[in-house]
Amino acid sequence: MSKTRDEAGWRAHLAALVARDGLCGALGIELIAGGRGWAEIAMPIEARHLNFHGGCHGGAIFALADTAFGLAANSHGPVAVGIDAHITYQVGAEAGDRLVARATELSRGRRLAVYRVDVARGGADGGEQLVSTFTGTVYLR
Repeated sequence: MSKTRDEAGWRAHLAALVARDGLCGALGIELIAGGRGWAEIAMPIEARHLNFHGGCHGGAIFALADTAFGLAANSHGPVAVGIDAHITYQVGAEAGDRLVARATELSRGRRLAVYRVDVARGGADGGEQLVSTFTGTVYLR
């Protein structure tokens, strides 16, 4: 991967990864932006994402965060595979919400890299509300 890849090049690379990921299609995950070591994706919450209580399933939120994590980690070129992930849920989400996950690289060494993903939903005031925080570590092949 070129360190000088332009914005369109990064987007094309990440869009190709999303297109090859069947779960992204099944959940309605869309790429917003990304670059070297970061990614931003979104998912509209629909009936298919709801749990038996009628709220957004924690697994759907985890899948969104995990996808952002995977895109950011694999943006560099070498294959990066997740070896550890942790998530917290601050508030719930419901049908009609649009969740946005933003992954940021915290550190990257020769064999390991660590990422943070914040998942937020749009608030009634036009701002955002933090829904979930995810941290993950990848092994670099």
